[in-house]
Amino acid sequence: MDNLEWRVSSFTDNGTCVEVAGAPDTVFVRNSNARDAGTVAFTRDEFSAWLKGCKSGEFDDLA
Repeated sequence: MDNLEWRVSSFTDNGTCVEVAGAPDTVFVRNSNARDAGTVAFTRDEFSAWLKGCKSGEFDDLA
């Protein structure tokens, strides 16, 4: 995982957000403030379903 390109949303303040990185079959997610705390791995299908839920407003009550 050392060669992953981590990205942070442009909507974040001061880089404090989650970071994501893609591999061929996996999307990795971690906390930008606690990078050593661990990483969660999702399949591309799982991550796609979550993004669709975000775009449709399913998680707006958590923001």
